[in-house]
Amino acid sequence: MESTNYVVGFTLAMTVLVALTLSSLFYGTKDKVAQNADVFNKRAILSAISAKLDQPVSAFSDEDVLALFEEKVEQKVVDMSGEEVDGIMAEKVDMAKEAKKPEEDRNLPLFIYNAGGEKVYIVSVRGSGLWDAIWGNVALQSDFTTVVGASFDHAGETPGLGAEIKDNPAFAKQFGGKKIYKDGEYVSVGVIKGGAKDLAYEVDGLSGATVTADGVDEMLYRGIKYYEPYFGKGKG
Repeated sequence: MESTNYVVGFTLAMTVLVALTLSSLFYGTKDKVAQNADVFNKRAILSAISAKLDQPVSAFSDEDVLALFEEKVEQKVVDMSGEEVDGIMAEKVDMAKEAKKPEEDRNLPLFIYNAGGEKVYIVSVRGSGLWDAIWGNVALQSDFTTVVGASFDHAGETPGLGAEIKDNPAFAKQFGGKKIYKDGEYVSVGVIKGGAKDLAYEVDGLSGATVTADGVDEMLYRGIKYYEPYFGKGKG
């Protein structure tokens, strides 16, 4: 009987130990996944201001990305009327969830990069590609008119075609210096099939990926326009 009790007790102890170990591994892994996602998202945001950095974002370590974000990036959340929303960090705004809300109820993340007295405003946009969601970040000078840079990503576009919005640096590089207002009227940046004609306001589309390029075009026009009420307050 004493031997049996010992075996039962040992078995229970081992069961508890295994459960605690697995729980620790789960939560430790969960925290690591969340941290990796945080760094990935911040790296994507900083990619929109590559022109303002002293080296490519890919050259920054994860620690460098977090430190740069902490030191030089201010976070705001604005509503659709351009008013700032208190109590929410921009990095916590889930654009996929916001897209499911009625437009008038959405919150918009806004990141402001401070570089030696100059402020660069980074807005987030989201739309639809050929197969799934596409999204991006667009950096604007403090005049809210001139594009500093842009970065894009996707959930499932075709490699070598629509996926080029992320995989081909030359696509995003085209956006630097473009204007989103023409003669005082909002026009966004056009993504043009067959090649840009008005180089101040347009970029070349993607060869063989018309649907994705059209999705980027629509996403930019609609997504940047959401921030117009805030731009107006900033200019005022």
